[in-house]
Amino acid sequence: MEITEVKVYPVKETGRLKAYATVVFDNCFIIRDLKVIEGDKGFFVSMPSRRRKDGSFRDIVHPLDSETRKEIEDRIIEEYKTNPSEVV
Repeated sequence: MEITEVKVYPVKETGRLKAYATVVFDNCFIIRDLKVIEGDKGFFVSMPSRRRKDGSFRDIVHPLDSETRKEIEDRIIEEYKTNPSEVV
């Protein structure tokens, strides 16, 4: 699978959340609501998640291997740093 499109939507919030992102694979599969977070060691991407009844969170979608996770994260962070979009 190839990442064919990445869109990043910066947010005005002053906390650690810096943007939301959308990723398209092979021009036919889209994942929305990934989050760009500024952590203590730099930026990282959080996958879309849902709160469970016990209060914990569980990812709705996520890569099954670290190589794919790194590829997605790198592309989103690169887009965030180089192509600022409108703040949502």
